[in-house]
Amino acid sequence: MNEKILETNDVKKYFPIYSGWLRKRVGEIRAVDGISISINKGKTLGLVGESGSGKTTLGKVIMRIYEPSSGSVLFRGRDITTIGKEDLASFRREAQILFQDPASALNPRRKIGDTIRTPLAVHKLGNRSQQAERVAELLRLVQLPEEYIDRYPYGLSGGEKQRVNLARALAVNPTFLVLDEPTSAVDVSVQSKILGLLTDLQKKLTLTYLVISHNLVVVKSISNLICVMYYAKMMELGPPEEIFQHPAHPYTLTLLSAINVLEEDVKLPPTGEVSGIVESRIDLVHPPQGCRFYARCAFRQDVCRDVYPEWREIRENHFVSCHFAESVLAGEGTK
Repeated sequence: MNEKILETNDVKKYFPIYSGWLRKRVGEIRAVDGISISINKGKTLGLVGESGSGKTTLGKVIMRIYEPSSGSVLFRGRDITTIGKEDLASFRREAQILFQDPASALNPRRKIGDTIRTPLAVHKLGNRSQQAERVAELLRLVQLPEEYIDRYPYGLSGGEKQRVNLARALAVNPTFLVLDEPTSAVDVSVQSKILGLLTDLQKKLTLTYLVISHNLVVVKSISNLICVMYYAKMMELGPPEEIFQHPAHPYTLTLLSAINVLEEDVKLPPTGEVSGIVESRIDLVHPPQGCRFYARCAFRQDVCRDVYPEWREIRENHFVSCHFAESVLAGEGTK
């Protein structure tokens, strides 16, 4: 039986809006609006969507960088949103996050060796000699020369900076990593190497990943499951082969259409005029009553505007929130 490492249950994160010198609360932004996901030990869930979909906010809630407005986050069966300071420190050792911009995550005035050693010092793991040995081991683990210990970030490439951040995240032997756009700030030629390194490390160290990306190709190459988000909501969830070969939500279809010229193995069904719809941004202070993709959807009908579609399983391990998922699968666009 697969051990469930992470589970979120109807997690919501609303940011309050204040106005005037009295700081009167006048509303709230619904950045994450009822997300329920789970990840088994040693597996990867790819979380994909455009900017503003709530992916990074969800990742920060999972790491307890943000407190959720409601819902629960279970790590190894324990709700980490209710634990105290001492237990939170223990959680921080088991769960680490790799931020999107590798350059801004590094202190330009600190040597690489000192940067990687910091988590060891914070958690009081070993003496100075043992910590130095661990730093050298971590550099080898992420495929960087040991002499980088005495270098500064300005002398490193984008890919090397990301490897340093990865070494720092691995310093305390975590079991779970949130990887926020792990390849977005590196050259295309380096992306496959970073993804290959992450895959190798996952197998070697039995790591569990939540990979956040706007790029479906990235999550396809590394994920066991893909979750598609759009403006704070889950649109679709399933194995990569299901998402790519049998997309059941119009938004997923739109994302796939955008990369089809690059991915020869992506076989898309007929879509109507999905790509011809003008984008309409959602007001997350006053979100629409129905489906949030309604304004851009080639399959929309009146019910989509008025009723939010239920989350349902349409194929084995393939879930979607769409009234007309069967029409999407069949390519029966109405526009």
